Amino acid sequence: MSTPVLVVAELTSDGLLKPALRSVLGAAAALNAEIHVLLIGHQLETVIDEALRLPITRLLVADHPSLAVPLAETTTTVVRAISQRYSHILTAASAQGKGWLPRLAALEDVAMISDIVAIESPDTFVRPIYAGSLWATVRCLEPRKFVSVRVTAFSPLNGASSEPVSRENLSLDDWPAVPVIRSAVHEHPDEGRPALENARTVVSGGRGLGSAEQFEALLGPLADALHGALGASRAAVDLGYAPNDLQVGQTGKVVAPDLYIAVGISGAIQHLAGIQAAKVIVAINKDPDAPIFGVADYGLVGDLHEIVPQLTASLKNP
Repeated sequence: MSTPVLVVAELTSDGLLKPALRSVLGAAAALNAEIHVLLIGHQLETVIDEALRLPITRLLVADHPSLAVPLAETTTTVVRAISQRYSHILTAASAQGKGWLPRLAALEDVAMISDIVAIESPDTFVRPIYAGSLWATVRCLEPRKFVSVRVTAFSPLNGASSEPVSRENLSLDDWPAVPVIRSAVHEHPDEGRPALENARTVVSGGRGLGSAEQFEALLGPLADALHGALGASRAAVDLGYAPNDLQVGQTGKVVAPDLYIAVGISGAIQHLAGIQAAKVIVAINKDPDAPIFGVADYGLVGDLHEIVPQLTASLKNP
């Protein structure tokens, strides 16, 4: 039998499995091997019950107080301790995955394959380069493949396993010491809206909003009226209008909603790389020559401070 593959799960701030896990499992299924899932955290009993219903063969659990906050240093230590068992180690190409997987690959002196969008064979993958302008087919001959997955590119693996899922509790006592790290501040984004990576509608703001107060005051009601998620351009994040978790683009999150509304975003290439899979793009900008209009399906040229409130009002009172 082929060597199994390992999928490292991520949890939400309230201790549930992130929906993106199902898409990573969809990628893992293309490798035609047993799929094992690793949970890392503390007080995981509730999420374990959920994970045991996944379409997988084995569930590994690392439950310890030192793992309560998902830090790159601690996650790397846990995964490294069991990495020799697997031919492939996969995780979402999220902020968390981008933190620990390159660290693990460097420690193991193994090349990493990042942000894949397709799997052609167990050693051949497709990934974007040049901000998504080109697709590169890469072959990795390493004995173990460390892979991050663009979750919007793979269909979720739904359903449950037809056989009982075995469970293995991992003991930290037998491993190298997990780094003792304290998180001074651990803030969570507003969980009242859909997760940005999985939302069917995304409303994003850019530099044109003018301030953090205007960002939330204008875009929050619009996103809520559409039951959508909030996003932001890199410029908006750098200016402090929005937190890092909301950044969309090559250096942020890649989204693939049914509807993407870009408000006050000029359309830099690194931002466009993160929205190219959106089905419908609507752009609102006062500059008729803004690059965002080159990719938008619909465009509104005008003052966003007038257009957005009118659009929100029309949605609330059709």
